[in-house]
Amino acid sequence: MVTYLFPGQGSQIKGMGGMLFDEFPAITTKADEILGYSIKELCLKDSGRQLSQTQYTQPALYTVNVLSYLKKIKETGRKPDYLAGHSLGEYSALFAANIFDFETGLKLVKKRGELMSQAIGGGMAAVLGLKDEKVEEILMDNGFDTIQIANYNSPTQIIVSGLKADIERASGLFSQMEGVRYIPLNVSGAFHSRYMKDAKERFEEYLNQFTFSELSIPVISNVHAKIYKPEIIKKNLAMQIIQPVKWTESIRYLMGVGEMEFEEIGPGDVLTKLVQKIREQAEPLVITDDEETEGIQEQSCNTSLGITAYSLGDAGFKKDYNLKYVYLTGAMYRGIASKEMVVSMGKAGMMGFFGTGGLKLNQIEEAIKYIQKELSGGQAYGMNLLHNPNNPEKEEDIADLYIKYRVKNVEASAYMSITPALIKYRVQGLRRNPDGTVSGSNRIIAKVSRPEIAEIFLSPAPERIVDKMVQENRITREQAELLEEIPVADDLCVEADSGGHTDGGVAYALMPAMTKLRDEMTNRYGYRKKVRVGAAGGIGTPAAAAAAFILGADFILTGSVNQCTVEAGTSEAVKDLLQQMNVQDTEYTPAGDMFEIGAKVQVLRRGVFFPARANKLYELYRQYNSLDEIDEKNKKQIQKKYFKRSFEEIYEEVKQYCLPQEIENAERNQKQKMALIFRWYFGYATDLALNGTSGQQVDYQVLCGPALGAFNQWVKGTPLENWRNRHVDQIGEKLMNDTAELLNQRVGSISSYFSPSL
Repeated sequence: MVTYLFPGQGSQIKGMGGMLFDEFPAITTKADEILGYSIKELCLKDSGRQLSQTQYTQPALYTVNVLSYLKKIKETGRKPDYLAGHSLGEYSALFAANIFDFETGLKLVKKRGELMSQAIGGGMAAVLGLKDEKVEEILMDNGFDTIQIANYNSPTQIIVSGLKADIERASGLFSQMEGVRYIPLNVSGAFHSRYMKDAKERFEEYLNQFTFSELSIPVISNVHAKIYKPEIIKKNLAMQIIQPVKWTESIRYLMGVGEMEFEEIGPGDVLTKLVQKIREQAEPLVITDDEETEGIQEQSCNTSLGITAYSLGDAGFKKDYNLKYVYLTGAMYRGIASKEMVVSMGKAGMMGFFGTGGLKLNQIEEAIKYIQKELSGGQAYGMNLLHNPNNPEKEEDIADLYIKYRVKNVEASAYMSITPALIKYRVQGLRRNPDGTVSGSNRIIAKVSRPEIAEIFLSPAPERIVDKMVQENRITREQAELLEEIPVADDLCVEADSGGHTDGGVAYALMPAMTKLRDEMTNRYGYRKKVRVGAAGGIGTPAAAAAAFILGADFILTGSVNQCTVEAGTSEAVKDLLQQMNVQDTEYTPAGDMFEIGAKVQVLRRGVFFPARANKLYELYRQYNSLDEIDEKNKKQIQKKYFKRSFEEIYEEVKQYCLPQEIENAERNQKQKMALIFRWYFGYATDLALNGTSGQQVDYQVLCGPALGAFNQWVKGTPLENWRNRHVDQIGEKLMNDTAELLNQRVGSISSYFSPSL
């Protein structure tokens, strides 16, 4: 098989075309009529030095490419099996595929060149010696979000596009790298970038007056590196102006089709050399029919402003935690956020937190060992540090365990105040840097849902606790002094309405309030490093994630959607239930661990009786002072239907695991005894769910928020509808990619105000 390749802008050279203009006089005459000047004079003599100007370059190259193709067919009598063109060269490929005739193609190219030539203030540069992922990482980590990749020419030849001043400024960044060349290009605009949005929209209007034919030969599109489909030709030609040229992927696709020869048709040998590099540095790309269709559908509706999954969120956050995406999975108790979940996230360039709540110390230790063994390459992971007001010793034991195993990241949750355990963990590795700033080896991401709690994490560690710890020789005076200059938490995760413990907050109100508070606290204490503010709660679709980023989230964290995945450490019976839920299928109930104070958790309602039973238990607790006061009908119902055993039997079981002080209080206070027995039901219902106990489904306690219902609706009709096909890392990547695409579409459609102008 053979593919003909047509070069684009940059391959023009004085003298190109040669005798072709005389060999095909009818086409040459048509070109002169459409353009209003002599195409032969321009290409052979260029007396006005116009050949390098975009509005002249593009028609000239198109014409010479077409003539070269007609000459090739005339000589060989054989058409190619595939066609591809680099940027402008794609128009020549479409002509060869009989999509349009020569005149139509020239009119399109003439208009395209005119519109693109009107862009000013932009620039482009070639980056040689680095792969695209590294180029993008360097740009984002150094704040060059105005620059984006425009051409993927080969695995180690990348063209970037952006504001001219930033293109020039970035030269110093790349030029100092060994083995890397950074070459500014002589162009007037930031081609193939979001800065061409105006040209793209005007060209799209122009395209509407034309009608195109069917492809007679497959053409590979620059935009999606797959075969053109007739229904998206106009959309694709418009999008090509603002989208990067996926040349490497296009050639890899053609390599994957089978044994392929490539012939460059037109002036020069730029594409021939690029193909050689791609063959040397990359493997063929094999695409299934389903993947081809899916990719084209995705690309056909992408009106990109240059937002990518990688560019979302705070670049510094990614750098600090060694992440590819600003996407985290939260800690779901009893190991529902399992060690396998954490490992999958880490390997995919994201971060998961292991759910330690309700687990024994040895279980947590085994999880740490497993995670560290699997993520031995420095990938990110974290552990949950849960506030335990009833057993502060266990909280400190867990903090000590993290210190022992050098766990660098923790999610601090359910805190109402700062504790010694948090301070002990925070102080590890604190040091003063040469520039005077203070940094440490351990990071705390505090999960908060109320401003007053956020404020204590945004403040330095409380002086009274720090002084006491110094007096007890638990930390040094030097460490105490360093603690005065930094907040307790490195970053905040603002939790709106979510599964499990929740204040039912509204993200639209919480996020602005929290970011404003962060800024005020930073100014008050003179912090020299930004505390990043992330969003959690209710995030189960690209629309929800997009809203979080628009509200200013530096990162996002998901919870409920991960509970219905292969990696989740709960029973298949629970996953089957969760897969069926919708957004309205949750309810608030008392929290078993904070039963007496009326704290709430959000749980699954569909298919279970647990919410109704749990709420009834709390109403009875509020109404009566002891079990004896409850009427016989209710006592019988609770023991027979809810508990399936007597109050006395439960109390004997409770005494085996409760702290002695709790039992002493219960013996003196009958209301407290009632609370302990009622609380037993919550643990019992959780065990039933985690174990998937058959015949006990109505009593399952499953912490869950409406985000999972939204997620279920989003993936309905796709392979992800079945939880057995859901993997946390794939969900994370899909959410981030689809969020970027959605933001490109919606922000772009709202107003061009959101897109920087040149």
